[in-house]
Amino acid sequence: MLNVAVLVSGGGTNLQALIDAQANGGLKSGRLALVVSSRPGAFALERAAKAGIPSRVVRRADFADAAAYGAALLAVLREFGIGAVVLAGFLSILDRSVIEAYPERILNVHPSLIPSFCGEGYYGLRVHEAALARGVKLTGATVHLVNEVPDGGRIVLQKAVEVLPGDTPETLQKRVMEQAEWQLLPRALELLCSGKL
Repeated sequence: MLNVAVLVSGGGTNLQALIDAQANGGLKSGRLALVVSSRPGAFALERAAKAGIPSRVVRRADFADAAAYGAALLAVLREFGIGAVVLAGFLSILDRSVIEAYPERILNVHPSLIPSFCGEGYYGLRVHEAALARGVKLTGATVHLVNEVPDGGRIVLQKAVEVLPGDTPETLQKRVMEQAEWQLLPRALELLCSGKL
């Protein structure tokens, strides 16, 4: 049973999907052991508390550079014996030291069909704004392994979601979360924890 840390920065809707999967038996090979937030007021911390999952806040602004921030993150992950990491709306780029400490054991969920609308600068509503501006008829979500290239790691799972007439970035974001992200992320984490990736 792998101890899993979920790294968050905001509301924690993807964290909630993982909490729900653990509660209903969809996560058999891993255990949500820690939530790390880059922001002290993130609602994800309340979700963690309600689910009985320990949490820590590690703010990027408290550290001089990415290497120092990476060292602080690694110290917390090691304290909890973490074997796998999920980036669920985590808005800081991980330092190379963290990626090297968890090779092929860090998952990220991205709200597009990679390689579209991904990479540096594409996060949150920006992804959906770009998809609507381009006029695509299909978008979706991707869960991938994390490497040194933002959104560049090996793709684990993808699911397409239709773009509807009249969509706004907000309505599209909600549909992509409900129809793709919240379904893919728990499945991908189980694959990772069970050694099937």
